[in-house]
Amino acid sequence: MQKFQFHEMNLTWLDGGTTFLDGGTMFGVVPKVIWSKRYPSNEKNQIELPTHPILVQFKGHNILIDSGLGDGKLTDRQLRNLGVSEQSRVEQNLAELGLEPEDIDTILMTHLHGDHAAGLTKWQGDELVSTFPNAKIHVSAVEWNEMQNPNIRSRNTYWKENWEPIVGQVETFEGEKTLFDVFTLIHTGGHSDGHSVIKMTSGNETILHMADIMPTHAHQNPLWVLAFDDYPMDSIYAKEKLMKEALENGYYFSFYHDAYYRILKWSMDGKEIVESLVRKEKNL
Repeated sequence: MQKFQFHEMNLTWLDGGTTFLDGGTMFGVVPKVIWSKRYPSNEKNQIELPTHPILVQFKGHNILIDSGLGDGKLTDRQLRNLGVSEQSRVEQNLAELGLEPEDIDTILMTHLHGDHAAGLTKWQGDELVSTFPNAKIHVSAVEWNEMQNPNIRSRNTYWKENWEPIVGQVETFEGEKTLFDVFTLIHTGGHSDGHSVIKMTSGNETILHMADIMPTHAHQNPLWVLAFDDYPMDSIYAKEKLMKEALENGYYFSFYHDAYYRILKWSMDGKEIVESLVRKEKNL
């Protein structure tokens, strides 16, 4: 498990599973000849995309950002379609850190697509139960509503198995919500109608977690959005605004899906990585 000490916060990336998805889908209209210079693909044109929640420990709180793929939650068809090579080891990781799922008190959900939300519940015998029964789960009201009432497009990723056992734990917000004076969830829309990003501020510095409007470092360009995005122009507008703010102020960027960087900081012009925590080296 990789860690990053951020002033009063300790960030640890947990193994929530790994998927391999079509590179063209992940980079939308950007031609492969361009995106492949920044992010490698395999012989099937798939790119590696971890689904790794971040455990943030802060002043006695154990906080998760998203929850991973879960373990034993997906059908054979879903495993195949998502290119899943590994399912979640979040509970094992927590045990290695001396924690239990019951020790998680807060979960910040960027959105509720299956690769982010399936880890919220688990099978206990023949019953689905909450994986983190003592946690308050924060998510935008728009996203929570769509999770429960998916449309013809979104019903393939908003599954009742991921929300019915946690109804009593969910707290929703409109626009923005700040927790513990240091975490701010910001509703952006774009990737999904209720998608949010997260700011973490400590020691007069900020980490910006862009979730799926910038799932990897290679999605830095505001125009590089996913074919999965329900509202791509909203993704572009939000990313353009946030990137400008972040680069001008020297924010760090953290990632949920990046196979190569856990966290990094770009130069003010965005052309160079000036600081980073590398997960593994790229082989382009």
